[in-house]
Amino acid sequence: MEIRKLGTQGLEVSALGLGCMRMSEFYSGRNEQEAIATIHRALELGVTLLDTADMYGMGDNEELVGDSSRR
Repeated sequence: MEIRKLGTQGLEVSALGLGCMRMSEFYSGRNEQEAIATIHRALELGVTLLDTADMYGMGDNEELVGDSSRR
């Protein structure tokens, strides 16, 4: 996976990211198990940039991403 520098603080992230909006808001048929499996697969492939925002489910999206690291 190609890596990119993010800003001037020395942070690095994958050139490809995973958009997480669909995982908790805006579309019907939310499937938490599938969302977590998708996050795990992205991490296995070297994706380190997970795109989320607190407006996606009023914080539910961040909780989902955080919970996926414990499973």
